[in-house]
Amino acid sequence: MTILKIKKLENNKNLPEYKTKGAAGMDLCAAIEEPITLKPLERALIPTGLKIELEHGYEAQIRPRSGLSIKHGITLINCVGTIDEDYRGEVCIPVVNLSNEIYEIQPQERIAQMVISKYEQAKIEVVTELTETNRAEGGFGSTGK
Repeated sequence: MTILKIKKLENNKNLPEYKTKGAAGMDLCAAIEEPITLKPLERALIPTGLKIELEHGYEAQIRPRSGLSIKHGITLINCVGTIDEDYRGEVCIPVVNLSNEIYEIQPQERIAQMVISKYEQAKIEVVTELTETNRAEGGFGSTGK
């Protein structure tokens, strides 16, 4: 098990939390004093009031919360965000309102989830040929529905 070090900033009232024993992601809350109103297609960067330190070889993936996405159309601008092990700034969540209705993010509302994941850096090797496969260059639906 990896260790995640967390520094709480003044505006933070909640630590990340796994809501169930089998949860892969821990919820992150909006560390805001006043609600933030998002009009349709509007974007905002929401602070969490947290700084983190990851062990070498780990990243934090920031993902949308499924309930906010399906019920209200609130998701992340970049789908899944990556926090690298050497980043020490505040974790902020880039959200977008994809619905046709105004949505108000409330102080301390759970707005995203964070998954801690092991990674490897690849050694890059430039080649003149790649191994042949049956699929070849087929993509974007080439394997059927």
